[in-house]
Amino acid sequence: MSEKIIAVLGLGIFGATLAEKLAKFGEEVIAIDNKPNHVQDIADSVSKAILGDITNIETLKEAGIDQCQQVIIATGNNLESSVLAIMHCKKLGVPYIAAKAKNATFEEVLYEIGANRVISPERESGRSLASTLMRHRIHNIFYLEEGVSIIEFELPDSWQKKELNKLNLRDKYDLNVIGYRLRKNASLQTDISSSTIFPEQATIVAVASSDTFEKYDYLNYLK
Repeated sequence: MSEKIIAVLGLGIFGATLAEKLAKFGEEVIAIDNKPNHVQDIADSVSKAILGDITNIETLKEAGIDQCQQVIIATGNNLESSVLAIMHCKKLGVPYIAAKAKNATFEEVLYEIGANRVISPERESGRSLASTLMRHRIHNIFYLEEGVSIIEFELPDSWQKKELNKLNLRDKYDLNVIGYRLRKNASLQTDISSSTIFPEQATIVAVASSDTFEKYDYLNYLK
């Protein structure tokens, strides 16, 4: 289990997708929503799924939000709910708060009250689509913050049968491997060391500088 705890508040399509993706990456995820069907749908995918009001600080306390390193407020359409949730999370000492906004006005307000990052799904989708059209080996990108992403990509031929420390990935690509999958969409294997040799056909999962890594991939320089 990951030492980092991340909460997703609001489990519409955006929030539920985000929570499931984070859980698949091995993070401990607390998911909260006020609709029973939303909570039920995600209960088997995350560490803790809670039915409750994200604008109620007592609900957040009982859920363990004060133990979270990151909170994503995924409601987006209701500014008052997002504002209250951010205020409560700040009172509970959450060090990093991201929030969804449906427009530029919402975005400005959420930054003003203390969000560390505001997410515009429309803008993010455009960026993801552009990245998809450019990719050679990259299967998936999850943007953590500006310039930093978790990236899943197929094992380059030249990396096969080589120990991880021999690949010099940090210096070459500003890349930190956190695990691998035996095949695409298989469970994430995180038991790696400097002497790990990745299996053929593996999918690598790493934290990377998005722009640097995508540039190498697009130019087919990933060797």
